Amino acid sequence: MSDEAAVKIIVRPNGPLRVEGPIQLTDADGKQWDLTGKPAISLCRCGASAKRPFCDGSHNKIGFQCSASPEAILT
Repeated sequence: MSDEAAVKIIVRPNGPLRVEGPIQLTDADGKQWDLTGKPAISLCRCGASAKRPFCDGSHNKIGFQCSASPEAILT
């Protein structure tokens, strides 16, 4: 797989999951969101977004705190 075709997910400290690359987002019923023209999206991690599964910045308003890193999970 080339880097151009790879999906990249960035865990933003105290914020959303930023997803970059060729994205296909599907709900539990198999319905897909139209992401035409969107090279990247931000997915809510805090659960407070009014636009879930997308981030709307609500994490800032509620003081969401989570700075997950691989070291914390792998050790």
